[in-house]
Amino acid sequence: MARMKITKNIGMVLLAVYLIVDGLLGFGLNLGPAIFLLYVLALAAGILILVGK
Repeated sequence: MARMKITKNIGMVLLAVYLIVDGLLGFGLNLGPAIFLLYVLALAAGILILVGK
């Protein structure tokens, strides 16, 4: 049985989480004021991908 390989790159993991949450927002997930956390998550993922972590 094949196993999924999870990346050890924290930037890519954060990007994956961001994309999942952003996709859920399209289906009507309401985060209210916590939407700010989504922007922080996207910023952190972008920075970590750029520096290669």
